[in-house]
Amino acid sequence: MKKRFRLTRRDTIKSLASIGLLPSLATLQENIKMKDITEMSASVLSALIRDRVLSCEEVMQEYLSKINKYNPTYNAIVSLVDKNILIDQAKNADLELEKGIYRGWMHGMPHAVKDLAYAKDLYTSEGSPILAGSMSTKDDLFVSRIRNAGAIFIGKTNTPEFGLGSQTYNEVFGATKNAYDSSKTAGGSSGGAAVGLATQMLPVADGSDMMGSLRNPAAYNNVIGFRPSQGRVPVYYAYYPNTDTFYQQLSTEGAMGRNVEDTMRLLSTIAGPDDRVPLSLKDKMPSYESLKAVKLSNLKIGWLGDYDGYLPLESGVLELCEKAINSLEIHGTRIEPCHPNFDMSLLWETWLVLRHWSNLWGKSYLEDPEMKALLKPELVWEIEGALRVTAPQLSDAGVQRIRWYQSLMKLFKDYDFLALPSAQVFPFPVEINWPKSINNVPMDTYHRWMEIVIGGTLSGLPVINLPAGFDNKGRPMGIQFIGKMGRDAELIEFAMSYEAATNFLDIRPKLVTMT
Repeated sequence: MKKRFRLTRRDTIKSLASIGLLPSLATLQENIKMKDITEMSASVLSALIRDRVLSCEEVMQEYLSKINKYNPTYNAIVSLVDKNILIDQAKNADLELEKGIYRGWMHGMPHAVKDLAYAKDLYTSEGSPILAGSMSTKDDLFVSRIRNAGAIFIGKTNTPEFGLGSQTYNEVFGATKNAYDSSKTAGGSSGGAAVGLATQMLPVADGSDMMGSLRNPAAYNNVIGFRPSQGRVPVYYAYYPNTDTFYQQLSTEGAMGRNVEDTMRLLSTIAGPDDRVPLSLKDKMPSYESLKAVKLSNLKIGWLGDYDGYLPLESGVLELCEKAINSLEIHGTRIEPCHPNFDMSLLWETWLVLRHWSNLWGKSYLEDPEMKALLKPELVWEIEGALRVTAPQLSDAGVQRIRWYQSLMKLFKDYDFLALPSAQVFPFPVEINWPKSINNVPMDTYHRWMEIVIGGTLSGLPVINLPAGFDNKGRPMGIQFIGKMGRDAELIEFAMSYEAATNFLDIRPKLVTMT
């Protein structure tokens, strides 16, 4: 039988206030009810561990119990560490608290790292049979920051092979299923992370984003996904120290959460400058306590929609997102359609050049017949495309990218934020690798169906996925809100207001077990 805890209002207020984590009254009232540990937000859980209302051991036991029950269905968490090892680590975290040692807001909390990243003493596959079973002896930079905040690493979250594609499946672990409908895709590439959150098998989750990998799975599983400003979370890999960080500026690590507060706390943990990364932003994220929800009546949002008909969208996506964003008008927010002064087909060509080039790292795999046979066709296509990129093409792509950025800057003279759907289609059957058409418009590449996210990536601006609700089939969708360069905190403050004005995050999935 599950162990449940009845916390009094006084005990909870004392616990949260003691470490400056006192949430809103609505959040407090929700969490003081009798509920199981895994239903608590990461921020509330953190406070209760810190004040020793809950022990790290019992928290670990509850999360492992939930994983044991539901992960066989959803396949979100892979390479799970042995239970006895994790319980011993949790007991040690409790002993530290008894001795007055507190490592940070994630002290004793279970955490699973996306399986593209390397964490000491955890197996890494990157979704590839080439790397499957590799044991890491070092942490990537952002992983070390999570470890230093006190987290206990329980395993990895599933991802597509080398993170390619917005559908989380691979030959090593199989496919991750959508939290709201296990017959549908979880999105990707941070699909395991998003589903781990939505099913409450994880308190909070890290992810990475090149082509919507934090935004698409968050939209598909009704959670928060934040792609920070380029350089906010410095990229420094444990096993790839010679990675180019001057020119390769498409992908970034980011944070995911069940609510805005948890997302912000994890972002603050992994963000911050590093001397080894020249273009890392030098300012630090403010504390969550210093943020204030913005007045929605003061805002003017530019609605990019489908880029004036350029992008094909599955029926219902645009209407659902417009309904969600227009609901802010009752609070005084002004919503206006807008369009950047840019040839969107040229933006796609720019994307293809830069994305191909970014996959040149796979050249050695392509040249080895045995290795090539283990690669999925999409990666082979990317590497072959990288080998065809010319210097003039690369130079022109860089010029077009800055032109795109400047076109958005002109829009920001009139708008506080820009917005558009997080995906062009609703979650589709998990057996389909990727949609071959949208509204009878053929998708000519494996990622064309996610073209809607490249604008945020190429701009380098901060982008957050916020939930937009569900269609009449119960399929989730989200909205991308784009903020100004380096002003990630302002985007979070808007997200706080959006969260308070809507109730989409309150709609939890009905979990199923394998029969």
